[in-house]
Amino acid sequence: ILVLTTLGNSSVFGQPPPQILFSLRCMLACNVWTYPQSLALMACLDMFCLFFFPRGVIWFCFQIQVIEDDKAKSTEPFTTGVRGQAPPLVTTNFQVKDQGNASPRFVRCTAYNMPCTADMAKQSQVPLAAVIKPLATLPQDESPPYLVDHGEGGPIRCNRCKAYMCPYMQFIEGGRRFQCGFCSCVTEVPPHYFQHLDHTGKRVDCYDRPELSLGSYEFLATVDYCKNNKLPQPPAFIFLIDVSYNAVKSGMVNIVCQELKTLLDYLPRYNPEMDSMVRVGFVTYNKVLHFYNVKASLAQPQMLVVSDVSDMFVPLLDGFLVNVNESRLVIESLLDQIPEMFADTRETETVFGPVIQAGLEALKAADCAGKLFVFHTSLPIAEAPGKLKNREDKKLIGTDKEKSLFQPQVGFYNTLAKECVAQGCCVDLFLFPNQYVDVATLGVVPVSTGGSVYKYTYFQAQTDKERFLNDLRRDVQKLVGFDAVMRVRTSTGIRATDFFGSFFMSNTTDVELAGLDCDKAITVEFKHDDKLSEETGALMQCAVLYTSCSGQRRLRVHNMAVNCCSQLADLYRNCETDTIINFFSKYAFRGILSNPTKAVRDTLVNQCAQILACYRKNCASPSSAGQLILPECMKLLPVYLNCVLKSDVLLPGADVSLDDRAYLRQLISCMDVAESHVFFYPRLLPLTKLESGSLPVAVRDSEERLSKGGVYILETGLHLFLWVGASVQQELLLNIFGTPSFSQIDPNMTSLPVLDNPFSERLREIIDSFRAQRSRYMKLMVVKQEDRTELIFRHFLVEDKSASGGASYVDFLCHMHKEIRQLLS
Repeated sequence: ILVLTTLGNSSVFGQPPPQILFSLRCMLACNVWTYPQSLALMACLDMFCLFFFPRGVIWFCFQIQVIEDDKAKSTEPFTTGVRGQAPPLVTTNFQVKDQGNASPRFVRCTAYNMPCTADMAKQSQVPLAAVIKPLATLPQDESPPYLVDHGEGGPIRCNRCKAYMCPYMQFIEGGRRFQCGFCSCVTEVPPHYFQHLDHTGKRVDCYDRPELSLGSYEFLATVDYCKNNKLPQPPAFIFLIDVSYNAVKSGMVNIVCQELKTLLDYLPRYNPEMDSMVRVGFVTYNKVLHFYNVKASLAQPQMLVVSDVSDMFVPLLDGFLVNVNESRLVIESLLDQIPEMFADTRETETVFGPVIQAGLEALKAADCAGKLFVFHTSLPIAEAPGKLKNREDKKLIGTDKEKSLFQPQVGFYNTLAKECVAQGCCVDLFLFPNQYVDVATLGVVPVSTGGSVYKYTYFQAQTDKERFLNDLRRDVQKLVGFDAVMRVRTSTGIRATDFFGSFFMSNTTDVELAGLDCDKAITVEFKHDDKLSEETGALMQCAVLYTSCSGQRRLRVHNMAVNCCSQLADLYRNCETDTIINFFSKYAFRGILSNPTKAVRDTLVNQCAQILACYRKNCASPSSAGQLILPECMKLLPVYLNCVLKSDVLLPGADVSLDDRAYLRQLISCMDVAESHVFFYPRLLPLTKLESGSLPVAVRDSEERLSKGGVYILETGLHLFLWVGASVQQELLLNIFGTPSFSQIDPNMTSLPVLDNPFSERLREIIDSFRAQRSRYMKLMVVKQEDRTELIFRHFLVEDKSASGGASYVDFLCHMHKEIRQLLS
C-alpha cells in the first residue's frame, strides 16, 4: 500500500518524490537481512519505478543535492568572527573575511563543537582533528596574511606556554598585563607594546594590529629564532638528473635540460619586481656522479666526476651554487651539452642514496637550506649506499605480510632523511619508471622532508611531456618555506596527540619540515586531558617558523576557536564530513604500515557505524528500526567512506602495482580537504549544454547516469577524462572535436582542438579552470564508449560495484545499516 500510495501521489510523467523512494528502497533493502518477505516488496518497487520513471530516479542524489544546497545558501562572504561556525563545503566557491579566526583555507576542523568530556568524545567516536595548510594560496580577492614587525624584541608571547599574541589574549590592569587565553598565565606587556583600553576592555589599537584582530598573520622573527643565532642565507635549488640509458632514451634528459633554461627565470621570490635570491647547482648521475662548475667567469662549464659513491663528498665549493643572472651563459651552455654528452650512453645501472647525499653535502658546505629536484628512472641496483632489490611479490597481497611491502626496504633512507631535515634540505622526486622502483623506499626522504613525489610511469615524450613540464614549472615556482618547525598549542582541556603528513618528528610536539610549500597540509588529532567549558570553548594556535625564499626568518600564526558542548546533538550538528573523511583516509593509510589491510578496512567500518549508531541512539527522534537515520551534516559519510574503502590503497585491483599503491599512500598523507574530496569522490559533469560563467550541475558517479547521447567530463584531482557516448549528436562532435563522426575521434589525443565556436571555447575554459585548482597537472584522456580505455574510466565511477570487489553505494549503505542495528541491539 505504501509503495502504491507513493507512486500514486506523483505524476506518472514526472519524477517521484526522490527522498521518499530512496528512504523506502533503502529501508526495504536493509530489512532483507531480517525479513526475507521484503524482497518481494522491494522487487515491486523497482519494477514500478523502472516502468514509470527513467532508470536511476529511484536513488536520491544525496551527494549532488547536498553540494548544490550548500552552494545555494553560501551567497554571502564567510566571516570568521563567530566562534564554532562551520564553513561552507570545499565544493562551494566563497569569499572569506578574517575577523579573528583562521580562514577555512588554512584550517578546517572535523567538529566545530567539541565534546566537553573525554567520555562523551569516546561515546560518539567522532574524530577530533584539524587539517592545517599553513602556506595555502589565497584567491586574488583575499589579502595574504599581514607581516608584523615588533623590532628587536620580537613577537609578544605568553611567559608560560609561549603562545603568540592573538585575539584570545585578555588585557587587564589598564593594559599593563595580559592573561593568556590558552593557559591563563598573566604576563607583563613590554613598554613599547603598551596601549590603553577602551570601555569594553579592548585595546584602543585593537583593529590596527593584525595580531589582535585577525585569525592569521605573520611575525618577522628575530635572530633568536635562527639556527646558531645567525640570520639564514637565501636557499638554493639543486637539480640532479639521471643520465642512464632509460632516462636518455625516453627523452626525459633532453626535456628537463631544455625546460630549465626557461624555468630559471621563474625561481620563487616574494617581490615580483626583484630578482630571485635562490642560487642553483647541477649534478648528473648514473653509477657515478658528475658535478658541474658553472662559475660566471668560465668560458665553458667544467665537469668533476666522483666515482667513489660509498663516501660522498662535493668536489668543488666555488662555482657549484651560483646566481642565475650572473652565470646565465655558462648554465645555458651546460644544459645544451648534457643531452649530447650522454646521448650514446649504455649505462643502465643507477645509484640513488649518494645522489641525495651529494645535494645535502653541497647545502651543508654553503651553510644554507634548499631543495633538491631529483629526476630518476630505475631501481637503484648499482653497488652503493641505499642499494635496493626487487621485492614486488604479488603473493603477499592480502596476507599479514603485505604491510612489509609498504615499509622501507632498508633503514639507510630514514637516517638520511633525518640528516636532511637537520640541514633544511627538502627533496622533490620526479620518477619515470618502466618497472618496479620501490616507491615505498625511494619516497622516504621526500615524504620525511616535506617534499613531493611525482610519478610518470612508462613516460613518453609525446604524450606525457605536457603533464611533466606543468608539474615541474609549478613545483619550481610555488611559494615554499625552508627549515620549518610547526607547533600546535591548545587551551587547557585538550592537546594535540597525533600528526599526519609529510614531515619529521624528533619529539612529540614539534613538526619539523625541511621544506613546507603552499600545497602541503598537516592533519592534527586532539584528545582530551581535562574537561572543557561550554562558556570558554576550545582554542588552538598553529605557529610555523620558517625561512622565506628571500632568506627572511618568519613566523606564520593561525588561530582557531571552536565551541564546546555537553549535548551529543550539538556535536553532530557541527561536524564537517569532508574533513572527517580526510582524517579517516590518512589514519587508515598509515595503519597499513603495521596492520593487515582487511583489519584496517574493518576498523574504518566499525568506527563509522559507531558514530552513526551513537547519533541514532542519543539524538534521533524515535522511529522504526528499519529506517537508516543519518545526521544532517553526515548524510554523505557512508558514500565517502565506501570510496575510501574501495581505493587502490586499501582494495587494489589485479592491475594496480605496489608502486602505485605506495605512491597514492604517500600522496594522500599531505592532501588538504578539497583535494581528498575530489580524489575519493570524483566530479562528473554532463556537457550537453554549457553556459558561460557557470558549470553544469554534476551527476552521481554511476554508470546509470551516463547517457549514450551525452558527453561527460570526470575529474579526480589526478586524472581528467572526457567520456563520449556512442550516440552523440553530430553537432556536439563538430563543436568539440571538429569531426562529424564518432569513429573519427582520436582516443589518443591529450588536448582538445582549438575550434572557433562558443562550446569549444567554454569547454577548454572549464578544463583550464579544473587544472588551475589542483596541485598536480591533470592529463586529458578521451574515452569513447565501449572502447578498452573505458575500463579505466569506470574505475572512478565510485558509486558502482568495483572490479576489485568493492561494494556499490547502495550495498554498502545496507551493510552499514546492518552494522548500526547490531550495535544498537
